[in-house]
Amino acid sequence: MQPIRLAVNGTLMRGLELNSNLLGVGATFVCETQTAPTYRLWSIGDRHPAMLRVRVGGRAIAVEVWAVPPAGLAQILQQEPPGLCIGKVQLASGKEVLGVLGEPWLCEGQPEITIWGGWRAYLAQQSTGRS
Repeated sequence: MQPIRLAVNGTLMRGLELNSNLLGVGATFVCETQTAPTYRLWSIGDRHPAMLRVRVGGRAIAVEVWAVPPAGLAQILQQEPPGLCIGKVQLASGKEVLGVLGEPWLCEGQPEITIWGGWRAYLAQQSTGRS
């Protein structure tokens, strides 16, 4: 079976806290890219992001695309924090792949971080104290 392309936008990315979940199932890094400009991003307790597709007010969000063995996809999802799920994500190229998304309830009352264009950029501004 062919690997499944999976777009990740937070702690599953290279060098971050849960990247070992991808590596542990034999996933391989494909590329860095962005989504189509139809997404918004929230920080969930400053532990991980949640990305939602929206009709209005969206922006391109930085993502990494990984090739995941089909048998490993369920394991990755089971290891994700509550409220995150797998859905279809449209990339800037117009191609659609599976990706990690947040459920709307998870974002309620959480700070929106769309303006930074991605989790890494948000973390960088947090570490420098700029807002």
